Amino acid sequence: MHIPDGIIPLWQSAIYWILALINLGIFFYIFSRKTDREIRIVATGLFAAAAVAVSSISIPSPFGVPVHFFLIPLAAIILGPLTAVLVATLCLIIQFFILGMGGITSMGANILTMGVGIGIGTYAVYRIVSELDTSLAVFSSTFLGIMVATAVHIMVLFAAGVASPEMLMATLIPFYIFVAVIEGAANIFIVSFIGRIKPELITMDKV
Repeated sequence: MHIPDGIIPLWQSAIYWILALINLGIFFYIFSRKTDREIRIVATGLFAAAAVAVSSISIPSPFGVPVHFFLIPLAAIILGPLTAVLVATLCLIIQFFILGMGGITSMGANILTMGVGIGIGTYAVYRIVSELDTSLAVFSSTFLGIMVATAVHIMVLFAAGVASPEMLMATLIPFYIFVAVIEGAANIFIVSFIGRIKPELITMDKV
């Protein structure tokens, strides 16, 4: 889902950067008013490092394209939607400079897709469904968060004139459904494990 430099016109890249910075600005404003900033900084750093580590692992898939997990849905569930945007941003910066993934001019679009799309999409669904069942909430929010990001990704590529919506949907949606199902199932066990060893993370205020 990482878009490299040179794919998106610069004027579109500027718009995506502005939207990404607005979301980050809102996060830092809310974060500055919290009293538990230290634990949030540590948790954000750990999630970003884990996301980079997980993204560097390639898992074979039946589509012939290796799977890389996001970990951003988990950050949204545990830490909150805007913190997930920051986690995605830190992850994208590290991935670009160390792994050569993504780009600088395209980073705003990637933040909008993998940070805002996954973060807000995941958290919104989790808040609603968690009233019914936690495991269902974790799976459905992870799944739909990734699918929201996929939809944003398709719109960004279509706006850039990369391909038709039909071609983009036919190639991207089946693959990311596969990723979302596996990551959603994994997150059920991860959230349950965190709830047992570090329950204060599950109950902390989400930002």
